[in-house]
Amino acid sequence: MRIRDIDIDPALILAPMEGVTDLTFRRLIRSIGGCGLTVTEFIPGKSLKDAHKSALKMAAFDPDERPVSIQVYGREPEVLADAARFVVDLGADIVDLNMGCPSKKVCKNSGGSALMKEPELARQIVRAMRAAVDVPFTVKMRAGWDPSHRNAPDIAWMCQEEGAEMVAVHWRTRADLYGGEREMETIRAVKDRLSIPVVANGDVVDPASAAQTLADTGCDALMIGRGAIKDPWVFQRILRDRRGEPPLVVDAAEKERVLTGYFEVLQAHSANERHALGRMKKIARYFTANLPDAERLRWSILHSQTIDEAMQRTHEFFAELAEAA
Repeated sequence: MRIRDIDIDPALILAPMEGVTDLTFRRLIRSIGGCGLTVTEFIPGKSLKDAHKSALKMAAFDPDERPVSIQVYGREPEVLADAARFVVDLGADIVDLNMGCPSKKVCKNSGGSALMKEPELARQIVRAMRAAVDVPFTVKMRAGWDPSHRNAPDIAWMCQEEGAEMVAVHWRTRADLYGGEREMETIRAVKDRLSIPVVANGDVVDPASAAQTLADTGCDALMIGRGAIKDPWVFQRILRDRRGEPPLVVDAAEKERVLTGYFEVLQAHSANERHALGRMKKIARYFTANLPDAERLRWSILHSQTIDEAMQRTHEFFAELAEAA
């Protein structure tokens, strides 16, 4: 897939996730491979405009992290236009607008998926951001605000007409939050209506779900979010499947290496132990899902009081797995 003159190869994208897709996590995904584009967690446009330290940290990326997209959110067109200029000055290859976040905090301030209830404001924002930058501009959205208002085809069409060069659509509505019943017709309608690339998002967790999503939607690429937390190798698994290569086998030793290595990097780069431990617990809740006796490891990490305790319990768990094998 190409977004203007940028090749997204493979056509597999790491979705922006609040509190997850920081530089440390994106490095992990890139180290394993198979991902064609990484996207930062969404950043408040006003914080970028005002160059807040926290916003600059969220927008940080490695010199070799190319292509990289920086995602912003908000509701004020000129503020978001300034934010778009700012991230281009930082070196972003692509600027992305968040119209998909379902969090109460973001929607309360009419950002994220709440913009889908205000099509005219959404148009003004897209127009302002498109005019502000000369790099590719993209938009991520949900299917709509609720199941009765799946207006993604109309919003996506507006984005294309205002100059967006790719849209990503999650099959869930805002009302679905992280549940709901899988519905692909809306994404298919977006794909059928637009001439720019369309990316499908939502519950892509393995080669089978990837193939089914592409078959159901006809989209140009896939975006993977929580599936990448549970299984950082998911991009490689899907890529190998699409190439007709043998399935990737990841043993317990490799999972231990990746998980503890990630913990060590978190510890080294976090502002304090409490922050690092909180991130470790959040990642462990997902990452351990496919391990034998995973609930015990999750419980051990969640009840750890220090990083050293969490690391020790993790090593002990994997040592017991090796003995039982």
